[in-house]
Amino acid sequence: MRYDAAVLDREFNNRELVPDWADYLARWKRDSQEARLNWPCLLDLPYGDAITQTLDWFAPAATGTAPCLVFIHGGWWRSLDKADHSFLAPPFVARGVHVVVVNYALAPGASLQEIVRDVVQALVWVWRRAEDFGVERSRIVLAGHSAGAHLAAMMLTCRFDWLGDDLPAQIPAGALALSGVYDLEAVRKTAFLQRDLRLTQHSARAMSPAWLPPSGPAPLALAVGAEESEAFHVQARLMHRHWPGSGKTLVVPGAHHFSVLDALAQPGSALHNRLWDLIGERNQSSARHDEAQGLTLEG
Repeated sequence: MRYDAAVLDREFNNRELVPDWADYLARWKRDSQEARLNWPCLLDLPYGDAITQTLDWFAPAATGTAPCLVFIHGGWWRSLDKADHSFLAPPFVARGVHVVVVNYALAPGASLQEIVRDVVQALVWVWRRAEDFGVERSRIVLAGHSAGAHLAAMMLTCRFDWLGDDLPAQIPAGALALSGVYDLEAVRKTAFLQRDLRLTQHSARAMSPAWLPPSGPAPLALAVGAEESEAFHVQARLMHRHWPGSGKTLVVPGAHHFSVLDALAQPGSALHNRLWDLIGERNQSSARHDEAQGLTLEG
């Protein structure tokens, strides 16, 4: 891949491309505060020793084992917080799914390798405590937005059994990667990101899921907003080309880099349904309904 630094600086600067971006973040924060007040949750559970290694756990009311959705937030690996994304939990918890929202260390205080290790550690923590929380271990599914999409894809390349004899080769049963970057050479060439991430050519390659093999059969679903910059569409096509098992990329109509996350939280939307497909709770009639809508798919 060849990347033009000036083009990338423009096309990855979502806050310039979406003038009312701050309104989205303010609403996410407000709706997330309401979710934490109105839904059963355990906040700031430590999955490691660092102050940044915490997660929030939203639990369904039903007893017995249930699937678990682990959400990984975006922010170019250098901003935002799990507390800004609690608003995603209610529609899944209401239908009997545990939702875990993960924090991780941020750049420039942490390298990208350390950030990836944080998410690995969070998943191991969830796996080892699944029985205590009533989680069905075979149905732990990931979703990530923007930088979180990259991290979700990286989790499908991780060999968890190398970290402990009690762990399977692959913990996630599937992952939805929404509006992500999968070849980090593009990030290394983007000046406003490289200032904080300080990627070398070697570290960019090593942290690029597009160039890494999956560690197991768990499916990867790719999605991107129709109104996002071409750079994000290029990244989704690249990931699909190198991970052909990911299937066609879902292009969310009318969505830019921020509004696409709203679609994930909207019951009945094609993106919301795609995540339910991974969780394994959607029936065939719902899938046929999506196909009948003529949704745009990229291959």
